[in-house]
Amino acid sequence: MKITVIGGTGLIGSQLVSTLRAAGHEVVASSLSSGVDLLTGAGLDEALAGADTVVNVTNSPTFDDASPDFFRTTMGNLLAAGERAGVGHQVILSIVGVDQVPQLDYYRAKTLQEDLLKQGPTPYSIVRATQFFEFMDAVLSWTSDDHNVRLPSTRVQPMATADIVTALAAVTTGAPLNGTLDIAGPDVFALDELGRITLSARQDPRTVVTDEQAGMFAAVEGDVLIGGPDARLASTSYEDWLGGATR
Repeated sequence: MKITVIGGTGLIGSQLVSTLRAAGHEVVASSLSSGVDLLTGAGLDEALAGADTVVNVTNSPTFDDASPDFFRTTMGNLLAAGERAGVGHQVILSIVGVDQVPQLDYYRAKTLQEDLLKQGPTPYSIVRATQFFEFMDAVLSWTSDDHNVRLPSTRVQPMATADIVTALAAVTTGAPLNGTLDIAGPDVFALDELGRITLSARQDPRTVVTDEQAGMFAAVEGDVLIGGPDARLASTSYEDWLGGATR
């Protein structure tokens, strides 16, 4: 297959490009650095020429109220360019429970992206993943100082990006789902507990203080970020991944 990966130099995109190439597919890795600008549409027709499938793993540069406009514009440009190129399958990476947290600007924006894809002219697949192990450092930094890290007890089921890439590659090379696949890590944690595990493994002396008002995930209610009964569970545990990351 010929596959174009939009965002092909990022955390997920670069791994996906390598995985698909190793499987024998012809892959075009597209990004701003290669002259492809989703916001203006520049370079899209060239990047999608002859592609069977396009995978969009780009992200909004901000998580605020500007993010809906980003996804509205970029999804519109990509769908139009894909139709011109005769692309037969459009794939995006989204978030488990994204449509259940309307109080977050970014989650509303990603839901809009999903809806635009569903309403578009091309067969599609949506892969919804839980939070990335690799993002835990950012989560810890949002509400921390020299002595404490404040985190809510929001329940999460994080997973390794390598496992996300494996699932995304399988969907990309398969028939369009015309629906959504949820993928999640093997274990459920309270976010404050996950913070304590992380700091302990890194011998970080700071204390995690449970604060239900702290950080972005404080806005999440219930278990909406947990993979449901139909979610496909990955095999890599956080403890195993953290052990590798800290060696």
